[in-house]
Amino acid sequence: MTNNILLAIQAVICVLIIISIVMQQRGTALGSAFGAEGGAYSTRRGIQKNLLWLTIVLVIAFLGLAVVLI
Repeated sequence: MTNNILLAIQAVICVLIIISIVMQQRGTALGSAFGAEGGAYSTRRGIQKNLLWLTIVLVIAFLGLAVVLI
């Protein structure tokens, strides 16, 4: 029973990780993959910085649950 609850929590965290990664802004998108130069680099500020930290925390939680479930 406990494993099922932990698996459900891990599944929710997984969906949240996917959403937070998709929401992050990309400076050059696919242009750099095809050889275009991405000269414009900006630092993360405000919501983008918070979203980055949220993604990091979610990944750590996901890995922690994976270790617990082993």
